[in-house]
Amino acid sequence: MRFVHYAVSLVCFISLSHAIAESKSSVGSRQILVGKDVGVLRLDPRLDGIISKKAVVTKLVTGFVFAEGPVWSTQDQSLLFTDVRDNKIYQWKQNRLTLFLDPVFQGPTPPGMRNISANGLTFDNQQRLIVAEHGNRQVSRFDDAKTRFTIVDNYQGHRFNSPNDLIYDSQGNLFFTDPPYGLEGLDKSTLKELDFNGVYRLDPAGNLDLLSSGLNRPNGLALSPDEDLLYVANSDARKIWMAYELSGSSVKSEKIFFDAGYIDAPGVPDGMKVDNAGNIFATGPGGVLIISAEGKHLGTISTGEITANVGWGGAIAEDRCTSKTLYMTASSSLYSIDTLTGGCSPGE
Repeated sequence: MRFVHYAVSLVCFISLSHAIAESKSSVGSRQILVGKDVGVLRLDPRLDGIISKKAVVTKLVTGFVFAEGPVWSTQDQSLLFTDVRDNKIYQWKQNRLTLFLDPVFQGPTPPGMRNISANGLTFDNQQRLIVAEHGNRQVSRFDDAKTRFTIVDNYQGHRFNSPNDLIYDSQGNLFFTDPPYGLEGLDKSTLKELDFNGVYRLDPAGNLDLLSSGLNRPNGLALSPDEDLLYVANSDARKIWMAYELSGSSVKSEKIFFDAGYIDAPGVPDGMKVDNAGNIFATGPGGVLIISAEGKHLGTISTGEITANVGWGGAIAEDRCTSKTLYMTASSSLYSIDTLTGGCSPGE
């Protein structure tokens, strides 16, 4: 009987030791200071199926003023991104950084403008670079010779504020946001010709529709895998992401998808992408929030810097949805982390 009692006690002790060890490990991961430390804050077990516990946040290159707009070229097997406050677009290829376009905006800064560079980048279905421009206040297309062509620059005859981020759906419809970040005085700017900050949809025939005028600072945007929902970040003190149910060229319904007002960390809702499983990787307070399709905060990737945007990378031209690397532009640096779910790079 003494042996049985000892064996049972030993089993209980071992089990308790394992439980304590697991608890310490769990608590340790939860104590990452998002926005300051580099790592992954794990809040939900589902995150383990999205980002491996062995995944590492890697700083690739640094020295920028404010990096933004990462987009992967499946054709060229490289990443393009902007320095939104230094009027440049960079290329990261085979662990080497080069200038892709310098400057983006030609000439001196026009009176009344506070930012003249490019912001968001994407590719159309012909793998042409599409750029949201602050200085020219338009959405532009660049050909292989880096010649600029205007795609759209006004709504009903009124110039845009400063187009910020953009994304295509599978049918060639272009969605983009237009906050006033390029204008001195923002909403009080004398250059502002629209009395709202819009979310738009431009169809392949050139028809432009206003989807929403209700957000104070519409910024990053992404589509759900089935393209029924358009997610839009609001990058002001009200830290929310909206979900718009689409119906053709209009919005069928809208709701607050996620409210990050409770997160006390540097940063506001900004750029985002969706993975193949429908999870949203949204830059915001503390880094890159991973949010399930149901609106549950699963965890946060922290770079230690204010993180502005993300982009899927690594896909090949034959299958643009094989991207397993998430690139992150964070203030002065470019980071990456490998994921398990992956997502789709733009283009065909």
